[in-house]
Amino acid sequence: MPVKPSDKEEEYFARIEVERKRKIEEERHRKLEEEERQGMKELHFMRCPKCGMELQEIDFKGIKIDKCFSCEGLWLDAGELISILELERTAMDRLFSIFKK
Repeated sequence: MPVKPSDKEEEYFARIEVERKRKIEEERHRKLEEEERQGMKELHFMRCPKCGMELQEIDFKGIKIDKCFSCEGLWLDAGELISILELERTAMDRLFSIFKK
C-alpha cells in the first residue's frame, strides 16, 4: 500500500518547485535583457544621436572627440568636456597673466 505524502510535505515540494521555476524565469529574463542591450549597442555604436549617421573620431589637442560630418554635431564622452575646459583654462590664465602687474 503506497504511503500518501502529508499536506505539509506536498506544500514543501510545491514551494521548492515554484522557486526553481522562478529562478529559471529570472535567468531567462536577464539573458534576454543582456541580448537586447548588446543588440542596441551594436545598432547605435558610433552613430550620431541627432541624425543617425556614422560618427568619426577627431583629435582636438590630444582629446578624441566624436564628430558627425552630416549634421556637424560634436559629441563628447565622459570626462572629455572637463579635459577641454582644463586645456582652455590654462590658455586663458596665460592670456590674463599678461595684463597682471
